[in-house]
Amino acid sequence: MFKFPAVSLRNSIFVRLVFTYLFVVFPIIVLGLYLYQWSYKNASEDISRATSKQLNYYLGTLDREVEWIELQLFDMVEDSGLNTLSVTWDFIDNADKRSELSRLLQRMTSVQNSSPYIKDIYIHIRSINKTLSTAEAIQDLDLIQYYFFRSGAKESDHRLIKWSNSIYLNGSKESGRKGAEPLFTVQIELDVEKLLKSLEQVNLYPESGSLLLSESAGFVLSTDKDADLAIQDFIRNSPSSNDAVVMKLKNKKFQMNKVYSDATGLSVAMYLPEETVKRPLSTFSKWAWIFIMTSFLAIVVFSYSSYRIIHQPLLKLIQGFKRMEGGSLDSPIEHERKDEFGYLYTRFNHMLSKLQTLIDQDFKQKMMMQKAELKQLQSQINPHFLYNSFFILNTLSRMGDGDRIEKFTNMLGEYFRFITRNGEDYVALSEEIKHSRTYTEIQNLRFSRRITVFFDELPKEMESIRVPRLIVQPIIENAYEHSLEKMEEDGILHVAFEKNPGEILIRIEDNGNAITDSELESLREHLHHTADSYEITGIMNIHRRLVLTFGEGSGLFLAKSKLNGLEVLIRIKTEEAINCIGS
Repeated sequence: MFKFPAVSLRNSIFVRLVFTYLFVVFPIIVLGLYLYQWSYKNASEDISRATSKQLNYYLGTLDREVEWIELQLFDMVEDSGLNTLSVTWDFIDNADKRSELSRLLQRMTSVQNSSPYIKDIYIHIRSINKTLSTAEAIQDLDLIQYYFFRSGAKESDHRLIKWSNSIYLNGSKESGRKGAEPLFTVQIELDVEKLLKSLEQVNLYPESGSLLLSESAGFVLSTDKDADLAIQDFIRNSPSSNDAVVMKLKNKKFQMNKVYSDATGLSVAMYLPEETVKRPLSTFSKWAWIFIMTSFLAIVVFSYSSYRIIHQPLLKLIQGFKRMEGGSLDSPIEHERKDEFGYLYTRFNHMLSKLQTLIDQDFKQKMMMQKAELKQLQSQINPHFLYNSFFILNTLSRMGDGDRIEKFTNMLGEYFRFITRNGEDYVALSEEIKHSRTYTEIQNLRFSRRITVFFDELPKEMESIRVPRLIVQPIIENAYEHSLEKMEEDGILHVAFEKNPGEILIRIEDNGNAITDSELESLREHLHHTADSYEITGIMNIHRRLVLTFGEGSGLFLAKSKLNGLEVLIRIKTEEAINCIGS
């Protein structure tokens, strides 16, 4: 666990850095959020005002158009010629009938041409069983349409009626007798296509959609044929307001404006995806520059503060080390603040004083003793491994990875403690494997991207077997040094255990450079040769110790690996291992 010098929070560099950072960054964040919200709110309000104005204008124009059409409808209902014809049909001659019907058709055509929203006009005369239409002229009475609008006229007060995907204005002339059917009914069919075309003019943006609806008549006209029904339902059930309403459907937000007309019972609404409102706006441009300049100023202030608080004291400490390196031990560092650097400078000055004392007394003698001990230690430790370990430690330190440094130093401590322990010649196999696994994990920090290690678990029944020290790790080290370290990628090291009747096996194999039969035979001959002319290597040493401890049949055996490299098999005879434990 890390320990910090005993300094007050007020004097702590860390606390000052935190507050400096918050003091600089927090206003920038608040300003950025404010600018964003302000721009979005202004854009939303501007769009809402423009939309409401457009909707009110459109609905007002449509109201006047409907009222005009309705006046023409009422005028036709009160037409004296039509009323006379419906009553006296059987009493007038054919010439007068044709003349009156022709006049009615001409008037119907004239009314149709008076408004772009009129698609057709129908007059159903029950007494003569005829239907007059601007499109179909004179035809037999359409009883279905007649009875629908006859009942609709009596039961509904709605000015607009929906029937068969069309919208109508309806009027009728009652006969004056109780229970009698109307003399005739008049319907004006509105042109839905023309209404949709005029509705498209309401859309202020390509992404927006508009709806014309009547809650009383039960119809909805939408400019977007693919509009989600959920959007239509939401708009239909929303109250009318000049202010925008935000609706969220299927994780997507829309801004909606809706206007209602009391005169006709019509509502017109427009919805717009929120993404359109959030697009960069011209108003936000100048504030963006202010934000950039403020951020730049904040960076300068923070950088300067960091330089004063951290960089300058570090430079002073580095200069002190350089003076010490040059042999000057009488140049202490002065520091007025009581912070972490003050603590470091105090310890540095104390170190200078201590070094000076050691040099004056017996420093040279102690250095000679340490040099002799170091040579003895180097005879047991692979210098190549030691250098690389320090390089790894240096890299982790520069990265500031405290957890991995702690783990790595623990592994190094375990490793060196095991190889420098001289008290015992034999250890439990579990300790030997633990040491080998520690070595492999240390190497894995260097070669994790190039070499993959498969280290099997040691079976429980093999853990207590006592074996000579350092029989597995040197073989793994040999695999790294002579094979795996040369591979740029996809290296594999596999350590496996096997227990057979009368023996236990430890298999160490790699996928290094493919070994030829002649090379393999040469290695075998070198391993098993006993002549003094051969140089004793670490592998030969392991083999001879295994043979001496566990007898013939035990030792190291070399073969081609299934991984296309070298396989080293450690064979230990079980009976001899038990005897070794007993002894």
